[in-house]
Formats: sequence, structure tokens, C-alpha cells
Amino acid sequence: MIRILIADDEPMIRAGVRAVLATDPGITVVAEAADGHQAVELVRRHRPHVAVLDIRMPGTGGLEAVVEIRRTVPETGVVMLTTFGEDEYILRALSEGAAGFLIKSGEPEELIAGVRAVAGGAAYLSPKVAARVVAHLAAGGAGAQVGRRSAARARVEALTARERDVLGFLGSGLSNGQIARRLHLAEGTVKAHVSSILARLGVHNRAAAAVVAHEAGVVPVPSDPRLPYKES
Repeated sequence: MIRILIADDEPMIRAGVRAVLATDPGITVVAEAADGHQAVELVRRHRPHVAVLDIRMPGTGGLEAVVEIRRTVPETGVVMLTTFGEDEYILRALSEGAAGFLIKSGEPEELIAGVRAVAGGAAYLSPKVAARVVAHLAAGGAGAQVGRRSAARARVEALTARERDVLGFLGSGLSNGQIARRLHLAEGTVKAHVSSILARLGVHNRAAAAVVAHEAGVVPVPSDPRLPYKES
């Protein structure tokens, strides 16, 4: 059973997130918080597998909360809920160790997929979030965009062919187990590849590696663009 904490200052949003998660019998919501401070305290108390945090809340927001959660309860993965126009906040949350990013107006299936991916130790970038992050990073103009793409591709070229395969599926939001089944490898082997990828790319977590994968264009295209890459 995947244990979840929800933090949002709007009761209706919390109720909606809870209702969506309740459709999955393998997920249970163990606590709700109205701000980041309360979220951190409840994470310490309940030790959920995943904390779903609004990126902006009055007082202590999601950005401050993710720092404290990663520092004090690192085994709890963090999924950030965002709205359009919060790209800079997304980048800050990414640098602080958040592992998942979802749009509040996205499909319910994305919420469940994101929570499950992060609970399984994977990163999850909503396709819309990934596109916006890459676009924001390239906002300095056409030259900057080409430069970033070239830099990302150069970083990816330093990986082995197998590591590039793993990175592509990592960017799609697959867990180590799912990647292992895709590539017919042992899960431990995939875990070792992921560790090597993070070191070679010079990034600190899977979500940051996923951004590089999207920038470099190595992420497989899902059959349904609203959803993450699925196993057949």
C-alpha cells in the first residue's frame, strides 16, 4: 500500500486529489496539510511514501517544504503540483530534490502514474511540465535553445549506448523495474546504470536527468501524449 500525504491551501483541491487517488486500491492518503510547515510536521509523523505538495502556499510553501522533507525524511518522495506560469518555481523545486511534477489541470491518470512512479523510486515529469521546463531553459532565444540542445546531446553522447537507452526510459517516468523489463536486464543492473548516468551527467537526481533526456531528445514518444510511456 502506497501511503500519501497531500498538502494544498485549498480544501477543494485537497479533496479532488484525494478523490482521484482513492480510485486506486493500492494507494491510501494518510494525512492532509494546509501549508508547507504542517506538511513537514505530518511527513515526520506519518513517514508517507510520497508527499504531494502544492508548489505555492501561504506562509511556508512547497519549495521550503521540499527542502525540509528531503533533509529530514529523505525516504519520502515529493511530487509537486503546479499551475501554468510557475516555470521558475518548477526549476527551483527540481534543484531541491523534488522527484515528480504534475499540472493541476492534468488528467487524473497522470496523478496516479506520478505518485506510483515516485513511490517506486523513479522520476515523473508530466509531459506538459517537461516541455515547459525545456522551453523555459531555452527562453534566452534561438541561439540559447540550440546551445542547450547541443550541450544536452553532448552530455548524452558521453554515455554508453545502454545508458542512453536507460536514460530515455527514465525520462519517460519508468521505474527501475519497468526499465529492466523493457531492456531485459536485472533490476540491479538498471540501478547501477542509473547511478552511472547521474554521475556522468553531473546531476543529483532522476528528475534532473529526465530534463536532460528531454532536452537531448532521447525520450520515447508515448502512444497517448497525455500519458507517460507505458509498457505494452
